[in-house]
Amino acid sequence: MPRIERSATVTWDGNVARGEGHISGDTGAFTQLPFSLPTRIGQAEGKTSPEELLASAHAGCLGMGLAGELQNPDAHVEVHTTIRMDEVEGKGHQIVASTVNIRGRAPGISRDDWEQKVAAADEGCPFSALLRNAGVEVTINAELEEGT
Repeated sequence: MPRIERSATVTWDGNVARGEGHISGDTGAFTQLPFSLPTRIGQAEGKTSPEELLASAHAGCLGMGLAGELQNPDAHVEVHTTIRMDEVEGKGHQIVASTVNIRGRAPGISRDDWEQKVAAADEGCPFSALLRNAGVEVTINAELEEGT
């Protein structure tokens, strides 16, 4: 696989307490996503946060990786990831956990094969590795829908 580089740009106006920032992907896939401290630590009010973008990246990585492991054109995978940031004594606020809930169906697959493919997707996901290497607790819950 070739080296992959992607970039984003953030602008910020005002102070941290009352200011607001905007995040744009340099590809143009998303532009001017608003975020602020009040919406980062309180109610989102339709704004994003770096933590939500990390959750999206982890979910996307695992979803694509699992599709690659399944090799089944009739498969369907849904991945929901929650990133948790908390106060860590002596270190301030840190990302401490990523909880991933996967639900999927893949006609003809056994539960054992499903579990092996989920584990392989997690093992091959650079975001899972990044988080684990940083000491983040990564929990993968994977459910195979009945009748598959």
